[in-house]
Amino acid sequence: MDSAAKDKIQPPLLPGSSCPRPEWPEQERAEQLARGAALKWASGIFYRPEQLTRLGQYRSREIQRNYSLEARIKSVVQSYLEGVQTGVWQLTRALEAVQGTREALSQAHHLLQGLSRTSQTLEPLRECVVQHKQLQILTQLLPRLQAVPAAVAHTQTLIDAQRFLEAYVSLRELEQLREETWTPLGGLELPIFQGLGLLAEALGQAVEAAAGAAGRLAREDPALLVAAIRVAEVETKRTILGQAPRDWRQRCLRALQEGLEQVHFPSSVLPEPGALSGWLEALQVALPAELATAEALVAPCCPPSYHVVQLWAHTLHSGLRRIVQQLLAGPELGAADTFALLHWALHVYMGKEMMGDLELGPEADVSQLEPLLTSENIEQLEAAFVAQVQVSVAQWLKKALDGEVAEWSREQEPTTDPSGFYHSPMPAIVLQILAENIQVTSLISDSLHRRVHDMAVSELSAFLRSFSDALIRFSRDHLRGEAVAPHYVSYLLAAFNHQSALRSSVSVLLPDGEASGVLAPVEAALDDVQRRICRLVLEVLQVELQPLFAAVPSRRWLLSSELLDGVCEHTSHFCQDFWRVRKPAVQLLLAEAERTVVLQYLRALMQGRLVCRGADERSQAAERLRHDAAQLKELFLGLGLEESVHCAPVLLALRELLNLHDPTLLGLEVAGLRQQFPDVSEDHVSALLDLRGDVSREHRQAALSSLQAGPPPSPSTGRRALFSLVPTPTPSLSSCLPSGPCS
Repeated sequence: MDSAAKDKIQPPLLPGSSCPRPEWPEQERAEQLARGAALKWASGIFYRPEQLTRLGQYRSREIQRNYSLEARIKSVVQSYLEGVQTGVWQLTRALEAVQGTREALSQAHHLLQGLSRTSQTLEPLRECVVQHKQLQILTQLLPRLQAVPAAVAHTQTLIDAQRFLEAYVSLRELEQLREETWTPLGGLELPIFQGLGLLAEALGQAVEAAAGAAGRLAREDPALLVAAIRVAEVETKRTILGQAPRDWRQRCLRALQEGLEQVHFPSSVLPEPGALSGWLEALQVALPAELATAEALVAPCCPPSYHVVQLWAHTLHSGLRRIVQQLLAGPELGAADTFALLHWALHVYMGKEMMGDLELGPEADVSQLEPLLTSENIEQLEAAFVAQVQVSVAQWLKKALDGEVAEWSREQEPTTDPSGFYHSPMPAIVLQILAENIQVTSLISDSLHRRVHDMAVSELSAFLRSFSDALIRFSRDHLRGEAVAPHYVSYLLAAFNHQSALRSSVSVLLPDGEASGVLAPVEAALDDVQRRICRLVLEVLQVELQPLFAAVPSRRWLLSSELLDGVCEHTSHFCQDFWRVRKPAVQLLLAEAERTVVLQYLRALMQGRLVCRGADERSQAAERLRHDAAQLKELFLGLGLEESVHCAPVLLALRELLNLHDPTLLGLEVAGLRQQFPDVSEDHVSALLDLRGDVSREHRQAALSSLQAGPPPSPSTGRRALFSLVPTPTPSLSSCLPSGPCS
């Protein structure tokens, strides 16, 4: 579209209209947007030529719409101008009203300044009026005010005479008079009333003192106690002008508690060491009596809100608990005091004899009381008690042991019981000391019972170790000749009976329902003592037998039983006092004595003192072994040893080895020997083959090989060690001692 066409399309401006440059940027932007929108509309309408014929119609329509818009704009502007005119008129009227108000306030201000100056001139007159009123009231009260000093003195006299109700009435009248003068005088207190505070305090202290002696007054003068409590209750409910409330009820309650504690539990008085049991027994009587007094006499004198019985119970408990804590914080209590306190606190105090008495009823409410002893207190007391008892038990056991050891060097034989057995009171004393301590603690608690039981087991084990050490010293001094005991073996046998007595009675230390395993340390110590005594006894027998076996084996031994007769005679003489040892210990002693003789016999055979020079001597040696085995069997059967535990049959086994005529069969015989006695070694077999005197190197090697190649020995043989205790070729003295039950 060319510029000419655009000029035709653009509508012309109306006559008289102008398009001045807008005053605001927003107006200019609005006009630009309007022109752009009009151009866009016109371009869309007249895009096709055939529509140009309707240009006149469009122009007329737009002119009419412009006229309509101008009319509406003029109407809006006219309405706006009328509103502005109304607002300006209202503002003018408001300004006039404000100016009038300002003038009125200025006039009022001037009037108030005049009134203030007038009021200042009237202030002296006002003061005169107030003074006149005060003088008028004081004039009316003057007769009563003049009587105040006398009333104060009279009230003090009533207080001193413990006439509390009359004193309180007089005090109330004086305080009421003071209140009557308080307000008229503007809160000013007259000098004559300055002593009322001290007077009230004196009455309060007197009431408090009476409450503190409630137990005594309830028995001797209940009216005085009732008067004191009534005064405290009335005064607590009263309010006093210009003063803080007097809570005399709380003062009375505190006085009740403090007085009760002071009577029974003064802080400065604690039981002396050793006197705690008596003190607790006295409390066991005094506290229930005090509670009975509270319920029967004190409670009727007090209001129900005081809960006197409960207050008494809790106060007594609190005081007792405080004293107990002071005792625990002080020097350590003795064992007797500790036991008494634990038993009393855990079993007596809350029992039916005291705080658990059913006659107290629910008013005491003892279920809410704290434990007298805390768990920490109980732990502390139990530990201290066990430590003290342990020291005491150790001392008693040491005395018992020292007394027993002193008996061992006497010129007389050990004491016997009616049955002829060696006897001493020491085992009974030891067990009695321990059992009594264990039994008595069962009255306290399971934990203390367990602790003392463990302590007793420990102390008994230590005692047995000390007993064993004393036996060693006794034996050493005797054998060295430093302190020769005339009846050395007899006292060792008596000690054997002590051990047996302790073993048979140690079960008294076993707590009910406990397994016997808890006594394992004691049983182990008893076994050790038994082995020690047995060893010491057999050492004496071994020393005495050693010279008798010096000629075994020998030609003399082959030809005669004289040597073994001497051994049997000596052994029989040595064991003649074994019957004074109680069963089953005597069987152990006989068995070990028989084994000691057999070991000495075997040791002598292994020394290589004899080599048989032919079949005849081998037959003689075999026969001698058979005869000696039978003789030893007869000896110990006569002494009372059971045949099942004899060791002499080993000689019969050796007899078979010597009696064998064909050396080629030695391997079978040696294998059989190993089956019976698994501890036999090649050295032992070699020594026995040397005794035969006819074994070649090949036969010896074959026999020794069969010792290793043969079947393993049966584990059910039940044989005790023999050959392992017989060293070759030259054993020492100590190596010949048994290492079985007595080693």
